[in-house]
Amino acid sequence: MTEIKLHNTYTQRIEPLKPINTDGVVRMYCCGPTVYNYAHIGNLRTYIFEDVLRKSIIRAGLKIRHVMNITDVGHLTSDADSGDDKMLLAAEKEKKSVLEIARKYEDKFFEHTKALNIARPDIVCRATEHIADMIKFVEKLEEKGYAYFQNGNVYFDTSKFKDYGRLSGQNRKDLRHGARVEEDSNKRNPSDFVLWFTTSKFKDQILQWDSKWGRGYPGWHIECSTMSIKHLGERLDIHCGGVDHIAVHHENEIAQSEAFLGHKWCNMWLHGEFLQMKNDEKMSKSKGNFITLDTLIEKGYSPLAYRYLVLTSHYRAPLVFSYENLDAAASAYNKLKNKYAEFASDSGEPISDNAQKLYESLVDEFNGYLLNDLKTSQALALLWKVVKSKDLPSSLKVKFMDNADEIFALDLSKAEDKRQTALTDEISALIEERKQARLNKDWQKSDEIRDLLDKKGVIIKDLPMGEVEISFK
Repeated sequence: MTEIKLHNTYTQRIEPLKPINTDGVVRMYCCGPTVYNYAHIGNLRTYIFEDVLRKSIIRAGLKIRHVMNITDVGHLTSDADSGDDKMLLAAEKEKKSVLEIARKYEDKFFEHTKALNIARPDIVCRATEHIADMIKFVEKLEEKGYAYFQNGNVYFDTSKFKDYGRLSGQNRKDLRHGARVEEDSNKRNPSDFVLWFTTSKFKDQILQWDSKWGRGYPGWHIECSTMSIKHLGERLDIHCGGVDHIAVHHENEIAQSEAFLGHKWCNMWLHGEFLQMKNDEKMSKSKGNFITLDTLIEKGYSPLAYRYLVLTSHYRAPLVFSYENLDAAASAYNKLKNKYAEFASDSGEPISDNAQKLYESLVDEFNGYLLNDLKTSQALALLWKVVKSKDLPSSLKVKFMDNADEIFALDLSKAEDKRQTALTDEISALIEERKQARLNKDWQKSDEIRDLLDKKGVIIKDLPMGEVEISFK
């Protein structure tokens, strides 16, 4: 077992991960998608980070139990009773029931995560299938004096929880929960939040359930606390999400969970940064500037080219998305696959004892980057250093690339050796014809053949003395 260190948002320090429970299993909960629309590639960046985290925890020799929720109650999209019921709007637009909409976008989400080689969580739990558990949770908070009933709704009283604001480092009085919307006059404190709605702007809401307070639906935050405790127990090792969840959603999860349990709930909090557009705005459904994985696929990009792009940046640093950046990532990814195929074709010789020791030291260096707060960009740079080395045998390179790909999940071993598959008689003839055109100083014909070869996936680079370097897309 090897130590893995991670940045804990709660303490603002990089700390070793030590499983709390006696069975040694790391219990990790991740906030899942709200399934009224497609998850955009900014959302998917967070799930790629969580996948690298999961794989790195396993690399460290630890066992893990990974749970993720599906928010399939459409109005659970903010911390206030505001805006539109996104699920209902989607249902009306697509002429489906709200649950048909939920299942459609849930299935699409997992189709996209599979295409990105993101491992499916051990448990995927839907909010609509845990309503009875949420009601019991709220009832207990009410019994313990942390919740109050006012004008049809049940609110959490943040003044009763002394550590409220600790995660985000803000004072409770500064965390004005209703600051983005009209003030809720039913609240005792501005930072209080709804645990259960019966009085709502959503009249004749389709997804409602009976409760002791009346027919209604849960507040936004209660689902994560309820389902994580049900499926992982009273003590979490890790809770993950995007940085936008820190100040409200995760603060409220901590407050209601620890009030419910009577002790510390989660040991480490990890948050992934935004994917930004070139104008420095975060990618957002509400702003209408989001791009889906299907969009990238339709434009001819491999989903794993996007995964490669995400790996080039640390999960706690903003990543700027542009098609220029994606083109560069796709080009590098294709080169990496081609190199793997070439090395695999050349790696007939066994690895010597000295080469094996070198391999082990390289793996130790690689693990050192990953197990110290998931430094994927440095680990990727080491991979390229190995690939470009002129001193290392092909067999060692293949073995190291296989090891790295257990974390990167770029399907390098599925690459074909295009030196063999692409150099057909037709391609060879075109290369020879172009060579002759250049000898004849027929530059126009030379360029035409080069462009034709490019369309066929063959890249020609002219070298001195009439030689050429051939590579493949």
